[in-house]
This record gives sequence, C-alpha cells and structure tokens, in this order.
Amino acid sequence: MQWINSFRKIKILLIAGAAIIAAVSLIVSNALVADLKQEELRKMQVWAAAMRTLNSADENTDLSLVLTVLDGNNTIPVIVTDNKGAINNYRNIDIDAGTDTLAVLHRLVSAMRESGNIIRIDMGKELPGEYIEVCYSDSLILTQLAYYPYVQLVVAVIFFLVCLVAILSSKRAEQDRVWVGLSKETAHQLGTPISSLMAWTEVLKDKYPAEELLPEMEKDVSRLRTIAERFSKIGSMPEPQAADLIELLERVVEYIKRRSSSKIEFICHYPKRPLEVRINAPLMEWVVENLCKNAIDAMNGAGTITIEVAHNEEKAFIELSDTGKGIPKSKFNAVFEPGYTTKKRGWGLGLSLAKRIMEQYHKGRIFVKKSELNRGTTFRIELKK
Repeated sequence: MQWINSFRKIKILLIAGAAIIAAVSLIVSNALVADLKQEELRKMQVWAAAMRTLNSADENTDLSLVLTVLDGNNTIPVIVTDNKGAINNYRNIDIDAGTDTLAVLHRLVSAMRESGNIIRIDMGKELPGEYIEVCYSDSLILTQLAYYPYVQLVVAVIFFLVCLVAILSSKRAEQDRVWVGLSKETAHQLGTPISSLMAWTEVLKDKYPAEELLPEMEKDVSRLRTIAERFSKIGSMPEPQAADLIELLERVVEYIKRRSSSKIEFICHYPKRPLEVRINAPLMEWVVENLCKNAIDAMNGAGTITIEVAHNEEKAFIELSDTGKGIPKSKFNAVFEPGYTTKKRGWGLGLSLAKRIMEQYHKGRIFVKKSELNRGTTFRIELKK
C-alpha cells in the first residue's frame, strides 16, 4: 500500500538525517576541540616563559608585563614543580577544605604527566641543571566542548525518536480512521439489502412453505446480518461477555466445513466443556474464520486443519495448524501488516483485522507460533479468561 511505502521512506530519511547531524556535529566539534587545545598549549608556553622570567628576575627586571601574563590565566588549571618534584605554585584548581592539599596536587600532577600536558623550562646559565615543569590540564570550556558532540548525538537520537513516535501515532490514527470509516460504511451499505432479503424470505415462506431451500436462505441471510454486525462494532469498544469458547469454535468449523471442499479435513482437540472466556463472540468468530480461510488458501483447497484448545487458570489458548505452503520466518510479523498478501486477489486485510480484534478488543495475542515451508503453519491465539 502506498502509505506504507511512504512511511518507510520517511523512516529512512529520518535515520539518514539523524546520522548526518551526528556526523557533522562530531566532525565540527572535534575540529574546534583540536584548535582550542593548540591555543591553550600556546598560552601555556607563554605562561611558562613568564614563570621562568619571574624566577630568574633581579631587582632591575621590569615585571609588570610578566605579572600581567601570569594573572591573565584564569581558566587553565596549572601546577608548577621544580626539578625535585616539589610543588612551587598552582592556579585555577579548587581543593575542598579539610583535604590534604599536597596529596591532591601530586595526584593531579601525575594525571597531567600521563596526558602529556607538561612544559619543561630550563632556568638558564644562572642556575645550571635546574628547571621548572609547568603541568596543566584542559580548561573547563575545552572539557565541556569535548563532551558536546555526544550531547548533540543524544539530542539527535531523541529528535529522531520523537519524530518517529509522532509519525507512528499519526499513521496509526489515520489507519484507525480508515478502518472505522470503511467498516461503518460497509455495515451501512449492507443494512438495506439485508433488510430487503429478510422481508423477501418471509414472503417466500408464506408462499412456498414446503420449499426445502428456504431454511438455507434464512441461514445465509442470518449470516449476512452477523457480518454487518461485525463491521458495525469496529471502532467502538463492545463489552465482552462470558461465552463457551468450544461452542464458538464448533460453530465456526461447521460453517467453514459447509463452504469448503470435501478435500479439507478438520481435526479438533477440545478440553472438557464448557470453557468460558469473556469475549465478543461475533468478532472472535471473525478471527477464527479468517485463520481457517487463510489455511484453506495456503493448502490450495486440499489438506488438514487442526484446532487444539488448552487453558490454565488465567488464559485460554487456541492453536490452528494447516498443512499448507508455510511462511518464511522473516515474514512472521509481516503477515499481520495491512496489504500483505501472497494471493493474486484480495486486499491482505484478514490477518491485520484479526490482530486488531485480538489486541484492541480482547487484550489478547495472535502470532505465528511456527511454520515450515511446504509443511504447514501454526497460528496461536491467547485469550484472558
């Protein structure tokens, strides 16, 4: 169906858009981080040179520019050590009160050395063999910028998920409106001819009371009324009522038997009756009929349909198996999508309707339990008792 293909294209576009946003964010952010890291290295080299000048200054040295450079660093954490590893100075490092300051600083120095953020400056000819080491770490801005692309990635994922949920909700609402509109209109269109057929049946009964075909006509008219009732219930929330599940299955099997080939064999295994469950009987019959009709189509009009019923304290289970052509494992979920069909004729709505009836009206489940190509398929229905 066209809207399904459009939805798939939109999903692909959303995924591609999110991937592009994430990739561009990572590339741009990494480039900015690299540039900022180089800028901070240059600043620290200037700062280290100023520190060397300060340490080697005499009474004639003008320190105004040096002090300006040293005081200008308000963002980059820095620790100055001598050639023996002793802490001479530190800046832009917050240490909690009551903690061992030297121990904290030495741990930070070790981490800075491991990161390679260290500048060694010889003290010159005046102090041969002596040097200072300026150890530094990334500024808060650089650290935040390094995490920024991952934040953007999370935002892009959230954006994608929100868009996907919105589209899913929109498509589901649109699909619901289509189902409800189609069902209500079908029920309305069937109403008038069914009423006429009922009236004509009564006329024929009065005129030809001994006619043997009239009871069968009445059954078919009654069947049409049931079908119209099913369509009219789509879109509403009919109240489930207690019903004997085995009796319902027997009615469906009897109906399908009369309208299928004699080459179709039905094998039914039921537990002790009655098996009461709370269901909407007309809609539940529709589900089982759809499964039986699909099984007959899958077997090309010849084969065996097996229906097994089991239950526990909370749930009842129906398993319907056929000896048809089977379903590939990759299509176990696709068979319930609107429009999916392997037949040349048909809309591919039967299993989709069955799934909606089970999940929305009965809060149950229907799924493909197992299937083997050219050997058959088993559908499983789970109902709350």
